[in-house]
Amino acid sequence: MSKPIVAIVGRPNVGKSTLFNKLIGERRSIVEDTPGVTRDRIYAEAEWNDHRFLLVDTGGIEPKSDDTILKQMRNQAEIAIATADVIVFMCDIHAGLVADDRDIAIMLKKSGKPVVLVVNKVDRVGELPYEFYEFYELGFDREPIALSSLHGTGSGDLLDAVIEECHFEDNELDDENVINVAVIGKPNAGKSSIINRMCGEERVIVSSIAGTTRDAVDTRVENDYGIYNFIDTAGIRRHSKVEDRIEKFSVLRANMAIERADVCLIMIDAADGVTEQDEKIAGLAHEAGKACIIVINKWDSIEKENNTVREYEKRIRTALSYMPYAPIAYVSALTGQRVKNLYEMINKVYSEARRRITTGMLNDLLNDATTRVQPPSDKGKRLKVYYMTQTSVAPPTFVIFCNSEELFHFSYRRYIENCLRETFGFDGTPIKIVIRQRGDDSTKA
Repeated sequence: MSKPIVAIVGRPNVGKSTLFNKLIGERRSIVEDTPGVTRDRIYAEAEWNDHRFLLVDTGGIEPKSDDTILKQMRNQAEIAIATADVIVFMCDIHAGLVADDRDIAIMLKKSGKPVVLVVNKVDRVGELPYEFYEFYELGFDREPIALSSLHGTGSGDLLDAVIEECHFEDNELDDENVINVAVIGKPNAGKSSIINRMCGEERVIVSSIAGTTRDAVDTRVENDYGIYNFIDTAGIRRHSKVEDRIEKFSVLRANMAIERADVCLIMIDAADGVTEQDEKIAGLAHEAGKACIIVINKWDSIEKENNTVREYEKRIRTALSYMPYAPIAYVSALTGQRVKNLYEMINKVYSEARRRITTGMLNDLLNDATTRVQPPSDKGKRLKVYYMTQTSVAPPTFVIFCNSEELFHFSYRRYIENCLRETFGFDGTPIKIVIRQRGDDSTKA
């Protein structure tokens, strides 16, 4: 069984994201004093009194707005309400009880879900202000809870109420079985659309407005292929264009998403091909040592001839020459063409990144490699390679001991890497080779 889902809902700018960050203990949701900053549902795990649950931060609900993005935010909040086990309804004591609060309360009562009403920004300790008692008018079963999401006061009462309303199972979801997949790429490459197609539901806002996804949004999927946590990142823009503070947070968040990921799907727009921006984005995942799949989206929009795939792949391999190990998938998020194949590819590169080779097998390979191609020499001194061992996985990391680090040229290191790939695979993952000179305790990658 999965963990209970607790959704935080309310009007824009009442402090939902501040509370979300406080409860999960990290800065996951963007917090900015601008209504509408949190557009999608943000998922994270929270814990209270040895009980774990999934907390969802939603975009603010504006019941009567006709703005396209605001309507989609409302739809996302409504989906969060429909999928939640418990709803935390947040109001703002400074604004008082407003008409939109009443409209949201009606919506929540219709859902039939347990609701914990919290009145935020009650920052003074002591007697509750008169305005607090207005919120009893909303008529929920539980009494309102006074809260300061900024200072954290009242959060214990809130969490106690949430735990009372949740139903916990002994066999909660084992996170060790979850594969974290970051979907990265420049704005409008189809990242959200791919996740929606793979989930089979409208889980992430999809819009043709570049830069719609600002936060890294976690979406859990369990199916016949396994359990996955998809991290939809804000489109990574060129640094020169990153002027807005919120946009800067989003670039940082995308880098954090890569760090959290086991596998990165690098989304490329088929019509644009690999741009300079795409090269930089892919480089972030490569440098972080993540297993990668290059996903060419909107492939249905390309006119095909006999050599189209071969010529296109040649251009990709030239542009992304530093990651020849990454498999390429040609898909269409719009039609669903070959999207389901991504699950098997994700599983494959995930397991390849965690492959371990025994020291005995590695040294058999090393003996064969040095016999076939003699190690380089310089001024009469020849490189002697003693032995190799694997020290870690994700990425697979190998330490080679030799007599001279200086003589171990880049070209010979690449030759050894190619031998490792020919013999053991390691499809989809970078390999890290560390050269250690005998008698030298330091390592240099």
